[in-house]
Amino acid sequence: MSLYDDAVLVLKGYEDQEELRQAYLDHLGAHPDGMWKACGDGHVTASALVVDPEHGRVLLTLHRKLRMWLQMGGHCEPEDSSVAAAALREATEESGITGLSLLPGGPVRLDRHPIPAPCHWHFDVQYAVVAPAGATQEISDESLDLRWFAYDEVAAVADESVLRLLQATRARL
Repeated sequence: MSLYDDAVLVLKGYEDQEELRQAYLDHLGAHPDGMWKACGDGHVTASALVVDPEHGRVLLTLHRKLRMWLQMGGHCEPEDSSVAAAALREATEESGITGLSLLPGGPVRLDRHPIPAPCHWHFDVQYAVVAPAGATQEISDESLDLRWFAYDEVAAVADESVLRLLQATRARL
């Protein structure tokens, strides 16, 4: 199955955010290249919130370009077998943590947000991953910083999209 076909299947199976979910499907229907960064009208991205439920905390990255505290994530790559695999790959690369496991149940949320030209939109499919006991993070070249935050500290450092992702993740946990 192609990554495009996987994304369509995942989105058709996602039962929340109906209007936004349909916008994702409409975008992919109109753009066969909608999985890739080269699609100027926007493209699907995959992200994952790294959680440590045992200690009630999340790992956020201070994004090098955006200078915002965000979940791990980014562009899909041709070698990704699925959107979930892309999210897990991004979380592993950006956190430096091996042994992350996807929270069951598929995507936790969808978040479409504008980005600077030449592209216009990221259609982000957001997952959550659980860090193994004793996980040690390692900062990547894409980050200025990487830090654990208690659930109740996130509102002081992150934007509403991260807060919504955290809320949805905690509900799933």
